[in-house]
Amino acid sequence: MLLGTNDFLDNPFKTREDVVKGCIALLDPLASHTSKGGALLDIGSTATHYDMKAVALEAFARPLWGLASLLAGGEKYAGAERWVKGFDSGTNPEGEEYWGGSMDKDQRMVEMSPLSYAVAMAPDVFYHRILAKCHTANWLWFRVFANLALRTVESDFHNPEQMEKDLQRLEEFQLPSHEKEGHDSASAGWSRDGPEDVKQLDYYSSSFAIQPAQMIYAKLAAKTDPDRAEKYKQRARDFMADFVYYFSDEGAAIPFGRSMVYRFAVIATASTMALADIEPAAPLTWGHVKGLVLRHLRYWNDANDIFRSDSTLNVGYRFDCMNMTENYNAPGSPYWCMKAFLCLAAPASHPFWSSEELAWPTDSFPLTKSLPDPSHIMCRQADHTFLLSSGQAPHYAMRHGPAKYCKFSYSSAFGFCCPTGDMDLGQLAPDSMLALRDASEGVESCDGETWRVRRHPIDAKIIGRGTDQVHLRSKWRPWKDVEVETWLVPPQDASSSWYLRIHKVTSGRKLESAEGGWTNYGQGEDGRALVQSFSGLMSKGGDQEIGWSRAVTAGGAVGLVDVAYKGSDGNRQGQLVQIDPNANVIFSRGILPSLIGNIGEGESWMVTAIFGKPAKGGKTEGWEQAWEKVPQVPAWIS
Repeated sequence: MLLGTNDFLDNPFKTREDVVKGCIALLDPLASHTSKGGALLDIGSTATHYDMKAVALEAFARPLWGLASLLAGGEKYAGAERWVKGFDSGTNPEGEEYWGGSMDKDQRMVEMSPLSYAVAMAPDVFYHRILAKCHTANWLWFRVFANLALRTVESDFHNPEQMEKDLQRLEEFQLPSHEKEGHDSASAGWSRDGPEDVKQLDYYSSSFAIQPAQMIYAKLAAKTDPDRAEKYKQRARDFMADFVYYFSDEGAAIPFGRSMVYRFAVIATASTMALADIEPAAPLTWGHVKGLVLRHLRYWNDANDIFRSDSTLNVGYRFDCMNMTENYNAPGSPYWCMKAFLCLAAPASHPFWSSEELAWPTDSFPLTKSLPDPSHIMCRQADHTFLLSSGQAPHYAMRHGPAKYCKFSYSSAFGFCCPTGDMDLGQLAPDSMLALRDASEGVESCDGETWRVRRHPIDAKIIGRGTDQVHLRSKWRPWKDVEVETWLVPPQDASSSWYLRIHKVTSGRKLESAEGGWTNYGQGEDGRALVQSFSGLMSKGGDQEIGWSRAVTAGGAVGLVDVAYKGSDGNRQGQLVQIDPNANVIFSRGILPSLIGNIGEGESWMVTAIFGKPAKGGKTEGWEQAWEKVPQVPAWIS
């Protein structure tokens, strides 16, 4: 239960005034957590791999994405004085609250971007009124953004040579555009989340980092670097044609990849277009961009569980959850979400604000679109927004990396799961995955300790791009003598609530298999767990039979069916797995329809039809008729 009021919750997010109130609702509660000197914020005690001073700096800096935009757009906020005072204290090497000098790969470098943004966007507030000017060592931590800030305030420490080197290096991460194919438009604007060996194209490639940075640069360097600024603007227009697919009609984003604790920062790409005055390319208009931003904020306005009792943000996605975090997520990390409010830097007269909010542009975009850069096929059929994925993988040992990048699919309605342990399927929580374990003679398995899932797709390809026969193909090798080749087929017209997975397993050993569909809300109509893990009792809405399993709850209807194909009889055992609490990013209590089977040595085939129909307005209607339309393997794929 929240104490006091919170103007973010139940906010209609229809007007600029609503967005201003929502932004201030996130700033106000930080007052009681601010140090005497203003430079350090203490929100919680969970640890990260970086030091406590950097943790406190992060909590100070990240709200500036919203605050500086608010002020740049002409609004007033009395609480800004806390940050003005904090700038003074944090940049004073002789003071107790000095943030400290930066070392190699220091977290302080990350936090210099919102600090620099504040100086560049509102120098009269965050530069001319502080005592410790930019000549302190702190300002040398900044790179491109820092140099923009230094140039804005005409500092002698502005280093154009270094900035040019940094910009050239960043350009090397950029991916080439793809030609238009069939009903798919040309793909452009994507950048890797790092150097050449990085195969992650996630929200860092868009809203968390790269796209807003390029657009802010385009705004601040329009006169001094016009060619690059225009290139960045065009890149943003091109990218939006892909980016709109990551949001449902109701505004929910598809959770995917790391750092989902940044929550509504995923909309920052659209929000920054208003700040940078980058008019979208047809058929998108300012009304569409406005709709994307406002609907996404509305998606969060009933999320009571993302707030602590004092209205500060907790760490998690739709609820307080450390299980799905990264080792760099501190108590103040979620305030990167303030990037959603970058649109406030655009004045009230801007067409972003004066345009009528428009719905998702269904009439102008196909329901299925393949994106070759992130290796995603985007699907928007039957009121369900999700993606099929093959080709991405974590490039370092991040927490739950395979769960964040290597599942077969990710849904805006049903989220995804991160394991809580390895003792059984409930802890493994392999939604949208095929899990395998060794069943050879003499091999002892202890309730799932040896389950393996896809963690490094190889030879991934989108086949038939731009046609009605588009699908994803990839391989993975859980053991040296086991190869799994998988085809992912998006929904077909006759079975719009389903998609297909086709697996060819070539194995030198006997295996046990467990294949998961979407995770659903885990409580039945009686308010109890849909499946009692200890007693096995099942509430209304849960079904598990030979060849299929299904769960119908307040979250919607999900399930999967074993389809007979190439010698496979379609008789895997259906099982509803009560996954561990806090495994799914959306549902704190989840249920996972699964199929359990055995695989012999040699070549085996499995075909799985995956069903998902999200609830609308708390109700799931029409799922019975949709469930009857189980797809078969189309003739063209064989």
